[in-house]
Order: sequence, then C-alpha cells, then structure tokens
Amino acid sequence: MTDLEIARQTKGKDIVLLAEELGLSKEEVLCYGTDKAKIHFTSPREEKGKLILVTALNPTPYGEGKTTVSIGLADALRTMGKKAILSLREPSMGPVFGMKGGATGGGYSQVIPMDEINLHFTGDFHAITACNNLLCAAIDNHMKQGNELGLEEVTFQRCLDENDRALREVTVGLGGSINGIPRQDQFTITAASEIMALFCLATSLTDLRERLGNIIIGYTKDHAPRFAKELHIEGAMCVLLKDAFDPNLVQTLEHTPALIHGGPFANIAHGCSSVVATKMALCLGDYVVTEAGFGSDLGAEKFFNIKCQTAGLIPNSIVLVVTLKALKYNAGVTKEEIYVPNPAKVREGLCNLEAHVAHLKQYGIPFVVALNEYEQDEKSELEVVFDYCKQQGILVASSKAYQEGGKGAVTLAEAVLSSLESEGEFTPLYQKEEAIQDKIFKICKNVYGANDVVYHEKALQKIAILKKNHFEHLLICMAKTQYSLSDDAKKLGHPKDFTVTVRDVRLYHGAGFITVLLGDIVTMPGLPKHPNYEKIDLDENGNIVGIF
Repeated sequence: MTDLEIARQTKGKDIVLLAEELGLSKEEVLCYGTDKAKIHFTSPREEKGKLILVTALNPTPYGEGKTTVSIGLADALRTMGKKAILSLREPSMGPVFGMKGGATGGGYSQVIPMDEINLHFTGDFHAITACNNLLCAAIDNHMKQGNELGLEEVTFQRCLDENDRALREVTVGLGGSINGIPRQDQFTITAASEIMALFCLATSLTDLRERLGNIIIGYTKDHAPRFAKELHIEGAMCVLLKDAFDPNLVQTLEHTPALIHGGPFANIAHGCSSVVATKMALCLGDYVVTEAGFGSDLGAEKFFNIKCQTAGLIPNSIVLVVTLKALKYNAGVTKEEIYVPNPAKVREGLCNLEAHVAHLKQYGIPFVVALNEYEQDEKSELEVVFDYCKQQGILVASSKAYQEGGKGAVTLAEAVLSSLESEGEFTPLYQKEEAIQDKIFKICKNVYGANDVVYHEKALQKIAILKKNHFEHLLICMAKTQYSLSDDAKKLGHPKDFTVTVRDVRLYHGAGFITVLLGDIVTMPGLPKHPNYEKIDLDENGNIVGIF
C-alpha cells in the first residue's frame, strides 16, 4: 500500500475540535476546510514546552526518514500520555515533482492531508513567491523610471517553487526600451530565497516588515548598498505575507497536532521551520518535536547557530536519525546493493555516525541515536550499530514508526524522555560578532573536519564589500552538498585532509545572515532524467495518485 493510500484510509479529527483540545479559541482559528487551519494567538502565552530537535547522518538521495521519525516520536509521546506537538517545515513542490518526493512522513507515521500539504497547502509558498517577485518587478521598474538610487548592480533575485535549471542564468528586459533595461538575472527556488529565510526567522508582523525593508537589493557604483525600503515597498510586501505568516495546523494519522510552517531547504538555505510556529508550539505543548533538513552538518548546524541565536531558543534534546542504508551508502555501497545484508559495510560506514556525534557534542545538549528500522534490515546489521553505541556510551533506541506508527517509536520516546533528565548547557559554535572568515573556518573545521578554506577571487571581493559596509556581524548560512561532510558529494563517510572551496557569497541582510556557496552547489535545482512528475496523475475518481 502506498503512503498516499494509507493516508486516505484515516479520517482526521475535525480541525476545530483539534484546535479546541489545544486550548485555542474560535477567534484564533481560521479554517481551510475541515482538515487545515491557520492559527493566530489573540493574547500572549507562556512558552513552557521542551524542544526536541531531530537531525540525521549524511543521507542517501532518497532521505533517511527524519520526518517519519519525528512524527512517530510525537505520536509515541502522545501514546504515553504526554502533551506533544510537532513543528515541521512545509514541503516544496520542487522535490515533490523532482526526485526526493514529499515531506509529510511515510507509512503509518504521516501528517495529513498528505497530498494537499505536499502541493498547494494553504498557499504560503505562493505568497512568498509573489512577494519576492513583486520586489523584483519594483527594482526593474525603478531602473526603467530613472534609477534615482543609482543602482549599478542588482543582487536580489527572482524565485519560483519548481526545479528549473534553465532559469539559473537569464537575461531580462529584452525587446527594446519599452520592456525595461536589459541585464543578467538569476532565479532561486522559493525554498532558498531570502524572503523564505526572513519569513521563517521573523518573530512578528512588525519584525517581518522591518526585515523586508532591510533587504539589500543591490549596490551603487561605489559599492554602497541600496535597500528595499528605499523603494517604499515593504508595506505592500508585508500585506502579501500577512495571512501566510500565521502557522498552519494539521494532524498526524494518530491525531497528534502538527504546526507545519515555512520551508527553507537545508543545503542552500537554513533548513528550519518558522520561529513563530516553533514558539507557538512551545506554548501549546509540553514536548515539541521539530526537525532540521538533511544531515547535522547542514540543518542542525544552522538550527543551532542561526535559528537559536536569532530567536533565543534553547533545545533540550537532540535525536540523530541513523539508517543502515545511509551507513552503507557512506561506505561506498552502490544503489543496487544498498539493501543487500552486509554487516562489514555497516561497520565501515560508522565513521559517518562518529563524525556527526562529534559535531553534536560541541553544543552541550543531550542526544539520542535513533536507528530508523526498515522491514528488510537484518538483525546482524542492526547489532553493529547497537554494539557501537553501547561501546561509545551513546544512548540509542530503534524506531519502527514507518511500519507501526506511534507504538513503533515508544522505545525511542522513552530514550528521549530519559535524555531530558540531563541538564544541557547550550553553546553555539561561534558568536556573530566574529569576523566573517573566522566564522566560516570554524564551521568548516569543527563541523565538516576540513583542514583549510580557500576562496575564489569573486568571493573575496564580495567579502571586502561586506566589511566595507559593516556587515561582518551577520550569521553564516553554508550552502553545500548534503551527501558529504565536505563540499564534494563524492567524498563519503568521514573525509580526511581536505580543503573547502568558497565559490561565492550572497548577503541576505533581511534574514540576518550571509549565504556562503561551497563547491558546485546551485540555488536552483534541476530535474532528473525521470522525474517524479511522470508518476503523478488523477485516477478515474479524480483522486491524486503517485505522490510519495
């Protein structure tokens, strides 16, 4: 049975009833049908919950089930009588129609309505795309109408929530002066746009409006920055995002409430759900399960060093998701052999687990290794992981949430509750006041294990401009491959003696960080030879099929 078929078998609670159980008033709930709602607090509430972050190893191309484990963990906590709630990212349609698929969990550990969440949902992504491209239109209009700001270089880019490699480099304004001024431009996927980033980091509509105004749209001939607020557009942009800014309430197959809001990618953005949704969840639940995209070297690093430093959040526990296939993949096993039992290759791939454990220990937060089990996993292979964790004194538990739902993650929930008994002392990896290159080096050395960092001349020139304009104090958002600790996707496991190459930097001033592009990473993905969209259709009854 497919994930979509499993999801359709379950009738969710009416969303109004679910909201009432959370203590929300009718005035705080804006329904989108009977299974989705926007939530807006009418009065302040206390943030009382404990925050649990779910992260993972460097993944295979198909993911390691972080969302599935997150949902199963929250369901298990509810099964045990705990008031648990989820705070997750919204899926992007790029991966849904591309290769990776959706982001609503799987098997018997899902959020519903699965198909709607993976597609248009409540329209948040469309609002962010429209807001982004309104600013782009305003920039080109300003240049056409006389360019009073003296823009010589435009740095703000258009976006689209689709994988479309043809839009990585484009020329706009062709066809004569009536169509504007010709110039080179680029598209970024919506999930990696600055609007998405600042949307997810803003704490209120007032803060959102200020961040929108603080976007740097480009530079003058003398490299002086020009801001969106100089176009007097931040109010109109905020209007486009007003409804989207309220978190979305849905539920799991087992009726655990889930706030799904914001969707930045973790390999080319900061990979965490919105601050407002996380803080709302901390008010509504005693245990908040959230996740950060891809491996701990990407999503978790940015969760701790960007989201936590921006929002003043302190996580109480970490769950590190491990799969046998990820361990074997990091040992160089081919796609065709990944499910063939091979304890020796599992043991060889433990070096990747070792690297992620070493990374997470630096933050001072207790953690649990969650072995996400698949039906085809062999006991002899599973024992390799359990034995290793026992030898290293690492708390470890299995999760069978995909096959069994919440009851399959009770052992993991018990381990997480045990970890919460330890008091951690959170320490970020760097302070934002440090020099740009010092912050970059700390991440490359202490997270990836690199020996050195080298810079392309273009990157050095841009860093010099950032220093000239006193932007050194901003946080760092690394953009790199998710498949390796290094910036080379082919260097699997735990690479040694390598150098990281900084190809470019981009200033996301409204979001409060500098995006650093490593290796050959791009901010607009492409489609594979056989994309998922080939499988997606409507059946004879008008139901969507083929989404996973």
